[in-house]
Amino acid sequence: MEKRKITLIGAPVELGAGLRGCAMGPSAMRISDLAATLAALGHDVADDGDAEPVAVSDIGLRGNARNAENIVGWARALEDAAYRTLKAGRLPLFMGGDHALAIGSVSGAARHARELGRPLCVVWLDAHADFNTPATSESGNMHGMPVAFYCGEPGFDGILGHDRATVDPGNVFMLGIRSVDERERQLIAERGVQVFDMRAIDEFGVAPIVRRILAHVERLGALLHVSLDVDFLDPFIAPGVGTTVSGGANLREAHLIMEMLCESGLTTSMDLAELNPYLDNRGKSARLLTDLTASLFGRKVLDKAAIHSSLVHHF
Repeated sequence: MEKRKITLIGAPVELGAGLRGCAMGPSAMRISDLAATLAALGHDVADDGDAEPVAVSDIGLRGNARNAENIVGWARALEDAAYRTLKAGRLPLFMGGDHALAIGSVSGAARHARELGRPLCVVWLDAHADFNTPATSESGNMHGMPVAFYCGEPGFDGILGHDRATVDPGNVFMLGIRSVDERERQLIAERGVQVFDMRAIDEFGVAPIVRRILAHVERLGALLHVSLDVDFLDPFIAPGVGTTVSGGANLREAHLIMEMLCESGLTTSMDLAELNPYLDNRGKSARLLTDLTASLFGRKVLDKAAIHSSLVHHF
């Protein structure tokens, strides 16, 4: 595994969600020793502290979008942080914070990719599609809108204050989806988002799906943003989230995805989203997120050569 230059960026966004508490997520990740864990793997790790939202007013966002000015302020700050960090040759790792943070983080990565003349692919690990817009959302919670935003859906005028760099919906890969609104279902089908729900994982297994995704990314020569929502995981193993949906990924499925991403070496930016320590069980979810991130950045029990040698010896 190549040693990486990783910058941790706290994104204590919480007004995009229906329940408060995600603002404590970055602190929980620090307490779980994320920085030290990654440094112990040989990476150059810097913690830039928590980002601060930009002050905005009267953005004119039409439709149902709760706390829009607050979320827009965060989006602008995080978009700039992602772009600047990538431009400096480092990998931004956003510690959330509700998933509205990805309005900024993915957009900043897309802007950097556009400057390089390369596409951006997104692996979206989530129970939800997050493809609502202010015109389609019933709740108005903006943590349910980031994918629609960065895929260029209308209805988000003025959020970034400049032309947003978008992601081709065909380069968005959703894994673990199991709760989708009817209008979202129509939109993601019309736009060509590539969705692998929990049935697909059950039927085909994680490994073939991830291999297909990584082959696509490599074929395009794309940058890769990985966005991990706590509710991607089954709530039995990760209770610290306000939007639990039963039947999520288990421990080994989640670690396998991270290990395969690690082996590919393709990840260039990452989110850890929706951690709500107020709902957690003595830090269980924060520790699991740290362990999964460590798997993505090189923690392993044995290298593949050693495993292959062991199998040859036994069989």
